Amino acid sequence: MFDYSARPDLLKGRVILITGAGRGIGAAAAQTFAAHGATVLLLGKTEEHLSKVYDAIEAAGHPQPAVIPFNLETALPHQYDELAAMIENEFGKLDGLLHNASIIGPRTPLEQLSGDNFMRVMQVNVNAMFMLTSTLLPLLKLSTDASVVFTSSSVGRKGRAYWGAYAVSKFATEGLMQVLADEVDGITTVRANSVNPGATRTDMRAQAYPGENPASNPTPDAIMPVYLYLMGPDSNGVNGQAFDAQ
Repeated sequence: MFDYSARPDLLKGRVILITGAGRGIGAAAAQTFAAHGATVLLLGKTEEHLSKVYDAIEAAGHPQPAVIPFNLETALPHQYDELAAMIENEFGKLDGLLHNASIIGPRTPLEQLSGDNFMRVMQVNVNAMFMLTSTLLPLLKLSTDASVVFTSSSVGRKGRAYWGAYAVSKFATEGLMQVLADEVDGITTVRANSVNPGATRTDMRAQAYPGENPASNPTPDAIMPVYLYLMGPDSNGVNGQAFDAQ
């Protein structure tokens, strides 16, 4: 496990947007960031899931979060602009962006993968991630210490049979991170890095490995140290790196 111990007020005063914040790693990150002082913006497509995370953060007495229902699969360019305008009006800046939302798509040989399925995975995992990044970059540049964290995968670093569009999308994720990191390096207060969470006890993992005992994998809470490190000031100057949570 990534070895890092975060002080309680590590993220105090920071505004951090998390995609896919309703469940799994996104929900754990939202609650963990809030527990360390951040105002978290919970973005996801299912308002019911986001509301549960919101309620848990409120009940714990952490800074009041915001719920942002947003469907990355169907969102149009003007909706990204409206999102950025809303964040600027409400919060004035953005200190962190965690790209966590993604879909796995069919695990099948490329020969049997339909174009529709391929494009759906790329839409959520790559196109939407690019749109969010490019639209929110001006807000991130207003921060004195901004961090963009991309969620990768082991199959986004070495391709594996039958991982289809998901693997391709994670290679694209690493590429987008590297290009952004090189562009912001030394000229802005923004840094960009990626995290491979590894096998974690989530619904997506269960979907990919239905025969696996979920208890053999760590919970999302257990892999949070690397996320805290990358979102806080201790990683200032760390840019363009690929991290493993485990």
